[in-house]
Amino acid sequence: MTQIISLAATARDRAGKGTARAARREGLVPAVIYGNKEKPVMISLDYTKFNRELHRPGFFTHLFEITLDGTTHRVLPRDVQLDPVYDRPLHVDFLRVGETTEITLKVPVEFVNVETCPGIKKGGVLNVVRHDIEVYALASNLPEKIVVDLAGFEVGASIHISSVKLPEGVRPTITDRDFTVATIAAPTVKGEA
Repeated sequence: MTQIISLAATARDRAGKGTARAARREGLVPAVIYGNKEKPVMISLDYTKFNRELHRPGFFTHLFEITLDGTTHRVLPRDVQLDPVYDRPLHVDFLRVGETTEITLKVPVEFVNVETCPGIKKGGVLNVVRHDIEVYALASNLPEKIVVDLAGFEVGASIHISSVKLPEGVRPTITDRDFTVATIAAPTVKGEA
């Protein structure tokens, strides 16, 4: 299950470029919370705290609880606009979610038991076809990563989604084929000139 991170926010009374620029001058990041059939809420977040969370791994797979005037909103980050020169966050979009909200999300893939994989021990090379997999999951059951166990795969093996153990309640968005996540390729040997 995904980690829930708490953030405090202040309300913004108006939308627009002027208000957003004024918030940035004060060291805040303008943001909006929308979705779950409720009215959008314009907020501002502390730049330092938000930037720290933004640069942690798995930012888009974490749930956030944003506290605004005593009300808590459970949200999922959907988009972050960055300054093209300084790479600072300019604006953030959060999707409000409930316990039964089903979300489409790209989840990063992590490979384990690389050292003990028979194919890699024999000189094979792990070729990652998909670094992330798009899945359907409930907001309350979002995985931070999908773990692929390489134990038992030989040189020439293809690891398909059917051989990956997905967390309970999580299913891939691609259902019409058994797509490849990674392969273990044979080593290339150069001949003498």
